[in-house]
Amino acid sequence: MSLYVLGINHQTAPVALREKVAFAADALPPALASLRALPEVHEAVLLSTCNRTELYAHVEGDERALAGWLAAHPEAGGDLDAYLYRHRDADAVRHLFRVASGLDSLVLGEPQILGQVKQAWAASREAGTLGGQLDRLFQQAFATAKRTRTDTRIGANPVSVASTAVRLAQDSFARLSDSTVLLIGAGETIELAARHLVEARAQRLLVANRTLAHAQELASRHGGIALPLDELDKHLAEADIVISATASRTPILHRAQVEHALRARKHRPMLLLDLAVPRDIDHDVSGLRDVFLYTVDDLERAIEDNRRSRREAAEQAEAIIELQTARFVEQWQASGRQQPLLQLRAHGEAARTDALAKARAQLAAGMAPEQALELLAHTLTNRLLHAPTVALREAARSGDAELARAAERMFPAAHADDASA
Repeated sequence: MSLYVLGINHQTAPVALREKVAFAADALPPALASLRALPEVHEAVLLSTCNRTELYAHVEGDERALAGWLAAHPEAGGDLDAYLYRHRDADAVRHLFRVASGLDSLVLGEPQILGQVKQAWAASREAGTLGGQLDRLFQQAFATAKRTRTDTRIGANPVSVASTAVRLAQDSFARLSDSTVLLIGAGETIELAARHLVEARAQRLLVANRTLAHAQELASRHGGIALPLDELDKHLAEADIVISATASRTPILHRAQVEHALRARKHRPMLLLDLAVPRDIDHDVSGLRDVFLYTVDDLERAIEDNRRSRREAAEQAEAIIELQTARFVEQWQASGRQQPLLQLRAHGEAARTDALAKARAQLAAGMAPEQALELLAHTLTNRLLHAPTVALREAARSGDAELARAAERMFPAAHADDASA
């Protein structure tokens, strides 16, 4: 039995491919059920964010079943192998610890990923695909991530994709104090963007969402105006900057809508920041004049300075992760070596419970206590010795000297008595 991680992320695959294998929250339960239904898979966790889709699984055999399952995703097109990374056992443990600590993120040290890992763990627990091995692994990942943030400065001045997008708007487009910003969505990324926009003194915030009540809640917290999503076309021309991050499986903004807004704006430029995977803004929009469209992949360049400033803290965090990985793997391997002992004790307890129940029933039926005790001892001895007796006889027939020597080590006194006799 092996632990595997298999997936794609922002380092190995472009957003056009990542969005094809992204799983929305409501798609996780059936996806986990079908993953766990594979004969080779004993436990599974599915982590899907805007920058990664990863399978964590306790597997009998190798990872080919996982790769085949992911390639069979309806939109994947079956051509994923060149983009996949695979990690096994200790490397898989290390990878999860790095992911949870923000060391494998687009924005180095970003804090949102830990919450997303916890959500993936909770979804798997709810779906019944989380067993003891993966549960212990993820619990240790949470503790390791907390320690890297406590003992290093990797979490100092937290940076997210949302804050990077707002900084990009400040640095490369317009003064936010003179700008109207349209936010599409009402999830965590948009909430963070709204917070940063308020801190940057954006002149006006519009919040559009499919569920108007959610837009109203977010807008009320940040002094914005809520809009139903079906009124997007009426207000798009008002926006100097659009930031979108929804869970939609298909684009929300299309070329024709943006063209119409540009005409209404007399072609004053618009900055569009698409932070969603799958993408919210049709890629054809990038071909329009007076439009500057950025996706999460484009933000890679904008956050390189952040990576450099956090490199020293990242090196310290990596050292912590190496230590925690070694400790976890050592404990994990030790528990595996104890499995035969646990099975032996469970076998003995089952035999004891069964023999005792029979003896009590015979006493209740009127059997003499001495006779019941004799029967109890006989039954228990037979139950305990049957399996090892069969195994040793088979070893004698097949010439398995190793098992015979193991038996001699386990029962040295009995062996000595037999020799003296």
